[in-house]
Amino acid sequence: MTEVLAVFRSRAQAADCNAKLRGMGIPCSLINTPKEAKIGCGLSVKLSSAAFQRAGRIISRAGYSAFYGFYSLRTSCGRTLITRL
Repeated sequence: MTEVLAVFRSRAQAADCNAKLRGMGIPCSLINTPKEAKIGCGLSVKLSSAAFQRAGRIISRAGYSAFYGFYSLRTSCGRTLITRL
């Protein structure tokens, strides 16, 4: 299954985004940004690919300055594959 990560450079903004999305009924979770993303330390919001479009509109309207972008997260044969969307 492919999931989507909303990657942030600010832990506070990632936590705020997670709370905002949950408050709007989008199932998501706050996770450590995988090292494969090569974005440094931080937190990301993980959500299903079905919620990607709606979450994207909400994040765009919120104007998070530390938002880095969306990434596709897949696990295959024990490896984590991350691709920028």
